[in-house]
Amino acid sequence: IEEIKEKMKTVKHKILVLSGKGGVGKSTFSAHLAHGLAEDENTQTLFMSFCDPSLTSRLSGLEQLENSDTQITKCMIKQFLRDVDWGEVDYLIVDTPPGTSDEHLSVVQYLAAAHIDGAVIITTPQEVSLQDVRKEINFCRKVKLPIIGVVENMSGFICPKCKVRARGANCDKGQSFLMDAPDSPATLAYRSIIQ
Repeated sequence: IEEIKEKMKTVKHKILVLSGKGGVGKSTFSAHLAHGLAEDENTQTLFMSFCDPSLTSRLSGLEQLENSDTQITKCMIKQFLRDVDWGEVDYLIVDTPPGTSDEHLSVVQYLAAAHIDGAVIITTPQEVSLQDVRKEINFCRKVKLPIIGVVENMSGFICPKCKVRARGANCDKGQSFLMDAPDSPATLAYRSIIQ
């Protein structure tokens, strides 16, 4: 842990992104948050979703961990945090697997000594997701991880031109709405979070 603490000294802000269940847009939120923060050239992003198969198709250069054995994954997290030279950076965004697992405990344990800023919890308006987010909040309280905020994702989008509520769009084209729709309510919300 001391080696991780030493490596992380050069990272100003460390933020975990959590969700109580899969499919709520946690990894997409993390990627967009990192993209928005990346306007500062010193921003580094770490995606810790070792168990998230959807990341492989969305982020080039990553391969899915075939065996998500807890001990292997915990060792990989520790080795990754200890061995990467992060340099002088402003933000490290850690996209964790959904739920409250041993991976979460490992990340919090390893980063706590390095003064993690806190967690952003992603949810959707469905009741099952809201129940799971309560578990995430309890997890954060139990491990004394500050909660920076809770984001309700997929609440709906009202088109500024036709005023029709969209039920969701295909976000798998690899295009950033931050650049494609700079004045949209979603982009403005991200910009507000980033500020």
